[in-house]
Amino acid sequence: MVLYFSGTGNSRFVARKISLSLGDELVDLGKRIREGDISTLSDEKRFVFVVPTYAWRIPHLVEKFIEKAMFDGTKKVWFVMTCGGEIGNAEKYLLSLCEKKGFEYMGVYPVVMPENYVAMFSVPDEKASVEIIKSAEPKIQNAAFLIGENKKFPQPRNNLYDRFMSGPVNQIFYSVFVKADAFTAGEKCIGCKKCEKLCPLNNIKIQNGRPVWGKNCTHCMACICLCAEEAIEYGKKSQGKRRYHLD
Repeated sequence: MVLYFSGTGNSRFVARKISLSLGDELVDLGKRIREGDISTLSDEKRFVFVVPTYAWRIPHLVEKFIEKAMFDGTKKVWFVMTCGGEIGNAEKYLLSLCEKKGFEYMGVYPVVMPENYVAMFSVPDEKASVEIIKSAEPKIQNAAFLIGENKKFPQPRNNLYDRFMSGPVNQIFYSVFVKADAFTAGEKCIGCKKCEKLCPLNNIKIQNGRPVWGKNCTHCMACICLCAEEAIEYGKKSQGKRRYHLD
């Protein structure tokens, strides 16, 4: 079973490739999180989690979902993390999570995909994005091969920088930066409710024809990057930046 969480499509793209290669069922964790569905997930062969990297770790909301959800059948678990560059020491926290769940940890595998975090960074142009995705294809194929062969992923890098970024920096990032206060919808908004439907935490409500953000945000960038009218901004930080999503 391949389970994925994706805000703008990178992890969904990778998960689909792996699912097709292995012939495994594909499960959208975003939908389950949105619906509060923690019913038992069962597979006799394997569980493969494909998730984005948020501040050098898997997203906190995905970690919390895995902690709460029930899993039946196999204990073997692989993690594939899409990232803009690095995953830091994410493995430390994945090992702890697997210990809590009684999983057999089979490793974590980084796959570099186009940057999508427009609340802080610029995203690559279309040509550069295509090249990054093309470069990712062999990595995706290799990850699928290793999983299919029931092999552990190679040991990831783990130096002082990695430990610092996945530890203190991750905590600071969530406490200081992961807020919805700066999201606004401008005059181009047509009140289509797409952002409301996309939000994995049900944090967006349409009021008087415009989206209003609550306090429970994970910064997945789905609302801002998938708005067809490009009506949503994140303060001044997103202004003039290209939006990115992968269908």
